[in-house]
Amino acid sequence: MRICWHKAKNWEYWPAYIIYMPTFFYWVWLMIKYRSFSFYKYSNPSIKNGGFYGDSKMDIYKLLPQNKYPKTLLIKENGDYDYGKLISENKLSFPLILKPDIGLRGIDVVKVDSILEIENYCQLKKTNFLIQEFIDLPNEIGLFYCRVPNENNGKITGITLKKFLTIEGNGFESVEQLLKKNYRYEMQISKLKDKISLNEVLPLKVKRCLVPFGNHNRGTEFLDGNLFISDKLNHTFNSILNSVPGFYFGRLDIRYNTFEELERGENFSLIELNGAKSEPTHIYDPKNSFWSGQKEIFRHQKIMQRIVKVNVEQLKTKSSWWLQVKP
Repeated sequence: MRICWHKAKNWEYWPAYIIYMPTFFYWVWLMIKYRSFSFYKYSNPSIKNGGFYGDSKMDIYKLLPQNKYPKTLLIKENGDYDYGKLISENKLSFPLILKPDIGLRGIDVVKVDSILEIENYCQLKKTNFLIQEFIDLPNEIGLFYCRVPNENNGKITGITLKKFLTIEGNGFESVEQLLKKNYRYEMQISKLKDKISLNEVLPLKVKRCLVPFGNHNRGTEFLDGNLFISDKLNHTFNSILNSVPGFYFGRLDIRYNTFEELERGENFSLIELNGAKSEPTHIYDPKNSFWSGQKEIFRHQKIMQRIVKVNVEQLKTKSSWWLQVKP
């Protein structure tokens, strides 16, 4: 009951359909304006549906500079794979990350340490998935980037700092007891019970990261990091993302060592790039109100509308596309 009350009090846990209900009416207006149910696909023309749904992560990785994202293999549903040979040939090593090729909000992302775990994942999920190099860098952010197509450079419009689910031992309480001290962590116990020993007692001041990737629904706390936006960081990501064809609006999930190195474009990896469905996740900082979150959502939706407008106008001048487009 206390967990349910905690969720009710803190809007970061509310269902997406409630958080985005006001946006729905704005989108209805945009559908009318552009005479298309799928206007959003013109936010990122090189990504299927603009990245709003049904987009392949593997296809998106192929748009990125090869040295900027983790080594990734696509495993097709019903394929016959020798995973040991595949991993050896591609010079990968455990641990590895598995994730659906078409995913949503980090669901079904797991870290694995053996061939058997990969085979079990394949049997359970029955879908195309990715085997990905685990990037062992200590920090992760979500970086929201927007560029209007007729402008030379874009802007970083939001940074989310991600605080992983990490506990610190005191020498006498079990892992489960430590998790129950934090509502956010307590909600993860049912997901962790088959992966870790909840009865283990960690020594005094020993820290352990239990979920090594930054997903909100896996216990990661999202913090507003907009104070880290700088001209130098903007310059670095403009130089990277201006070379990505047809990408104008979305969020990048980035593993990195230090912000100083990230600003210089060093020692980081683009874990994912998300398109039109991207959320400005810094809104979920517990200190932010629901209405401040709504303000940020609408700010980003208006930027996307500007991007769509320019792309549509450019297409209209190049061909008879506007007469042929169908929702």
